[in-house]
Amino acid sequence: MTRKEARTGVATVARWLAAIAAVAASGALAWWQWAPAADAVIDADDARLVAQGREVYGRHCASCHGTKLEGQPDWRTRLPNGRMPAPPHDADGHTWHHPGDVLFGIVREGVQKFAPAGYQSDMPAYAGVLSDREIVAVLSYIKSTWPAEVRRRHDELERSARGR
Repeated sequence: MTRKEARTGVATVARWLAAIAAVAASGALAWWQWAPAADAVIDADDARLVAQGREVYGRHCASCHGTKLEGQPDWRTRLPNGRMPAPPHDADGHTWHHPGDVLFGIVREGVQKFAPAGYQSDMPAYAGVLSDREIVAVLSYIKSTWPAEVRRRHDELERSARGR
């Protein structure tokens, strides 16, 4: 084998190893991003999670729920099309009245799966649009904006819900 042939063989092996490493890294990133978040916990005290949630909320939620989480005007009254407006996610809304697993499910699977029969909403399901971790980040951001008393009450609700 000549030196030229040896160098060509080494270069080929190096290219194959680089390609395999790139595929493995892409797979790991995809798994991390889209793997189910069965153990996901809303954590309003995790600054990185809250920052990610603020960014995702701005891109996917603020156009309906408001940049200040204020919801649409007159959110308790049906629109002419029979659907309900987007509710606020601040302390004035009812978001904090629901345990995290329900909030997560509403965002991921859609409102209809969790609402009373006949409830109509324009909110889409975000499965396939947002990863489970992004959903948890958004919920963490929302919770981080609530006053301490509301957060404490939601924490109690969470403890109660886990004990069922």
